[in-house]
Amino acid sequence: MDPCPFIRLTISNLALKLPLAAKLSSSAVHPSSSPCFCKIKLKNFPPQTAAIPYIPLETTQFPEIQTLAATFHLSSSDIKRLASRSIFASKPSLKIFIYTGSAGAACGVNSGGLLAEVSVPLDLAGTQSKPCVFHNGWISVGKGAGAGKASSAAQFHLNVKAEPDPRFVFQFDGEPECSPQVVQIQGSIRQPVFTCKFSCRNTTGDRTIRSRSLPTETSVPRSWLNSFGSERERPGKERKGWSITVHDLSGSPVAMASIVTPFVASPGTDRVSRSNPGSWLILRPGDGTWKPWGRLEAWRERGGATDGLGYRFELILDGSSGAGIVLAESSISSHRGGKFSIELGSSPTGSGVGRTRSRGGGSGGASPANSPRGGSVQKGFVMAASVEGEGKCSKPCVEVSVQHVSCMEDAAAYVALSAAVDLSMDACRLFNQRMRKELCYHSESLG
Repeated sequence: MDPCPFIRLTISNLALKLPLAAKLSSSAVHPSSSPCFCKIKLKNFPPQTAAIPYIPLETTQFPEIQTLAATFHLSSSDIKRLASRSIFASKPSLKIFIYTGSAGAACGVNSGGLLAEVSVPLDLAGTQSKPCVFHNGWISVGKGAGAGKASSAAQFHLNVKAEPDPRFVFQFDGEPECSPQVVQIQGSIRQPVFTCKFSCRNTTGDRTIRSRSLPTETSVPRSWLNSFGSERERPGKERKGWSITVHDLSGSPVAMASIVTPFVASPGTDRVSRSNPGSWLILRPGDGTWKPWGRLEAWRERGGATDGLGYRFELILDGSSGAGIVLAESSISSHRGGKFSIELGSSPTGSGVGRTRSRGGGSGGASPANSPRGGSVQKGFVMAASVEGEGKCSKPCVEVSVQHVSCMEDAAAYVALSAAVDLSMDACRLFNQRMRKELCYHSESLG
């Protein structure tokens, strides 16, 4: 498999030094914690917001603690769009708008004035093959900057760099519940690499959670079901018995996602609540049986503009009984859709994506056998999968970092995970809404 070129543009190590006059002129600027915030903009991408920590004026060196403020992931087409400017337009650049006050207080409306604007030129040629640092250090901003009055100007520190981040790109040729092919994309080439088999069955009296397409010797041991899920037999409002198996082109099963905790409406509602989520187990074959690799929990976020699919994904530690490391936790709009993503390291938005922590009594880190790709857990991009909103045709596109794929089974696990996320959008639909026929149990599904 050949990857597609991507680059990862990161903005980090933000800090601000303010002269005494500036600190005294605005009550919104306080030398403790984070007196300012910034909006970071790159054309064709949504803006990102980050707090800017204050550093005493007498500090001569940047502290050793380095933090990530924003990340932009650029494909080859993104780079071409940035570079395709008219003769009247400036070259591609990153723009940072620095504001006084707290970003959370008024989202940039009533939180204070614009302190400064910083523009960093970006020459992205060659960054798909080698790293490039566009800026690293202090710059004078605001009043006094560039006028021979450095002592009266605010000082802003930032690091802007681009690094190669090649990825494998896969796409479902149809909706996951329709048992589609999965193709690998490289430029204009679309090559089939997997097939999927969706199964919807009545689980009453059937606790082996196996697909019709799997031989019986590879069924999931009952002990795994007891550890990672429960068959909550409740009449009426529940969705269960869904599974999707990923096969290689020879027909061998290489990954599977199966509901192990039914999606159940909370009492008196038509909604799957965060306090009682449904869950999927993502499995990989090994030693003649299925072995758990990850667990995805999903629920329906409540009301208004935030109504959507809430999710939490954790990596399962080998030999554990329910322990895992949470790799992603966020939400996706049920109307617009969005992206499910895993990025290890600091999360600049505070959404929870990329925060790594243990739960269930597990250790704080993953051993080599427990990492997403079977090697050591590394910071940075892991995967992303597109998810369409309710009622829309969804053919998930899946991107996986090459450093987390060492064999076809690695890629298949992420494909199975993306299918589980996509199907969770349906599993978490309000129970007063009609489901499409492919997701409803029929007696012939038992085979």
